[in-house]
Amino acid sequence: MRHPLSEPVWTRREWLGRMGGGFGALGLAGVLAQDVRAATATNPLASKAPHFTPKARRVIFLFMNGGPSHVDTFDPKPMLSKHDGEKPPTSLKLNRNAGGTLMRSPFSFAKYGQCGMEVSELYPELATCVDDLCVIRSMHTDIPNHEPALLMMNSGQIQPTRPSLGSWLTYGLGTENQNLPGFVVLCPGKPVVGPQLWSNSFLPGIFQGTHINNKSIDPKAIIAHLTNRRLGRDPQRDQLDLLQRMNELHLAERPHDAPLEARIQSLEMAFRMQFEALDAFDTTKEASATRTQYGTGEFADACLIARRLVERGVRIVQVYYGNGQPWDDHGDINNHRNHAKASDRPIAALLKDLKSRGLLDDTLVVWGGEFGRTPTSQGSKGRDHHSTGFTMWLAGGGVKGGRIHGSTDEFGCFAVEDKVHVHDLHATILHLMGVDHTKLTYRYSGRDFRLTDVYGEVATGILA
Repeated sequence: MRHPLSEPVWTRREWLGRMGGGFGALGLAGVLAQDVRAATATNPLASKAPHFTPKARRVIFLFMNGGPSHVDTFDPKPMLSKHDGEKPPTSLKLNRNAGGTLMRSPFSFAKYGQCGMEVSELYPELATCVDDLCVIRSMHTDIPNHEPALLMMNSGQIQPTRPSLGSWLTYGLGTENQNLPGFVVLCPGKPVVGPQLWSNSFLPGIFQGTHINNKSIDPKAIIAHLTNRRLGRDPQRDQLDLLQRMNELHLAERPHDAPLEARIQSLEMAFRMQFEALDAFDTTKEASATRTQYGTGEFADACLIARRLVERGVRIVQVYYGNGQPWDDHGDINNHRNHAKASDRPIAALLKDLKSRGLLDDTLVVWGGEFGRTPTSQGSKGRDHHSTGFTMWLAGGGVKGGRIHGSTDEFGCFAVEDKVHVHDLHATILHLMGVDHTKLTYRYSGRDFRLTDVYGEVATGILA
């Protein structure tokens, strides 16, 4: 397999496979078997050199599935209060829930930090960290429906056939700890789309995200069948070596069998994980003050585990807020208060914890959902999906802290200044990790694919 960040070249096995169709009688099977053993002996998750010096070495993506409202969190709109209950101007040309009236936020805003950034009362703990946040108020995406918007935010396409952001990152850069997966997903259940959101798709299977259901954190049970109760380390190693040799011989007769290669690599990963994964997920080893700082609950546990994973060299950890689409508050936007209460303290604790350990400078933290919510009402108190302007924020890892990037119009309907599409966000994340998004490609089905397809511009205005 060629280095993912280099120009396409053929391996010896690929060359022989293409050119050696008539050489079967010459005994090339043995040569192929040797080549396969050499290929599988090379760890595809080994750390790889980036295109240029990175600002960040790892990513934590805090995913608020369901779509938090920007006008109720980080993008205050006085005009909504002034025109509360009125029909929106015809100039807004709302495509969704056009019958609703403009609705003021039920939450108050105040300025925080040296930068004087305005944050809703929903996030009082996070508000103490605003000098580390780069808030992008000009996000936009293509479709205001959960499935395509989730796919776009996680894989750069609205079709469920492309690799996820985490898979692209681990394919391009590998990971720093060979005893843990490079891409871990903490989600207490499944969002609407499910595992496709952390899928490797056509990339080799070793780059798929490892989903951990963090509904209940028991380090001995969180990853099933991880511990061998009958064999110690040395006998297990002997057993695995034998299985590997048998699998390699099997693979030699089936070149380019991606599922088989992934299975071989997963056996090796499982062996290595059993001696470090248990420790990484054991939050009881944290000081009581640290556990108190994060608070309790599924999301709090996940944020603490995310920090434990990245400090152990995991390349990217994605933390979903909950099962299904919890932020999807069509009926009553006041439900946002419950979601914020469960996430405010853990997020602030994560940022402060990373900073105190010297990890925030090279850890990129991303917060946001698949889209925002309408500035108009749905029913009497709810808000509908909204894709043409919403908010996300980044912290650490080479972004400007205490900065607001871009804006929506006076009602919060459309991104109008320094617009950032999801493709641009992905290009920027890759750039901060030292990767040129136009060069991180994988040839499949006759063409070179990339996370950003043929789009994407780095949002240089947020770079420190």
